[in-house]
Amino acid sequence: MRSLRMKRIILVLLVLLFLGFTNLSAKDLKTKVILLISEQNIEGPQRAWWVSEIDLSTSEAAVTRKLIEAGFEVLEPSNLTRVIKQDRAFRLVNLSQGESVKLGNLSKADYVILGKAIASSGSKVPHSSMVSCFANITAKLIRLKDGKVLVYLDASGNSAHMDVISGGREALTNAGSTLAGKIIEALKAEANR
Repeated sequence: MRSLRMKRIILVLLVLLFLGFTNLSAKDLKTKVILLISEQNIEGPQRAWWVSEIDLSTSEAAVTRKLIEAGFEVLEPSNLTRVIKQDRAFRLVNLSQGESVKLGNLSKADYVILGKAIASSGSKVPHSSMVSCFANITAKLIRLKDGKVLVYLDASGNSAHMDVISGGREALTNAGSTLAGKIIEALKAEANR
C-alpha cells in the first residue's frame, strides 16, 4: 500500500516537474513579428519591400533593429518571398488588415505591424543651406491568432540636411526608432496579460 502511494507521489512530482519545464521552454521561444510598413520618402514613390522584393525600408530597418535588440524575432522579407509570389493580393503597397493577417499567418508570425511612413520637407533652415525634413509613421499592432488590433501607434521624427532625400531618410529613421519603443512596450504589456 505504501509502495503504491509512494509511486503516485513520485508520478505527480514528475508530472509537475515536466509541466514546469514545458512552460519554461514555451516562454523561451521568441515572439515572431512581421513588419508591413509602406514608406514614401521626399520626392520618391510610395514603396513597400513586399511589393518590390527589395530590402526593408528605412523606417522598418530602424524598428527591426530595436525589436531584435529587445529579444523579438523579426521575420525577414526573404522568408516571405515565396508566399508573396504565390498570392498576387500581397503585391499591393496598401495591404488591408485582412490581407496582412493572412500573410502573417502564412509566415507563422505571432504579430503583424501594419503601417505607413511618410517623409516631407519643410523650409530652409535660416542662415544655412540645410532643409528641415519631417517624417510621420502610423501603425497598428495586430495579434494574429484572432486578428485583433491591440493598439494604434504613431511616431514622428525630424532632421535637417543639405539633401532632402538624405534628410527624409534620417527623419524616417528617427520616427522608426520612436515607433519601435512604443511597439516594444505594447508587446511586453501583451505578454504580461
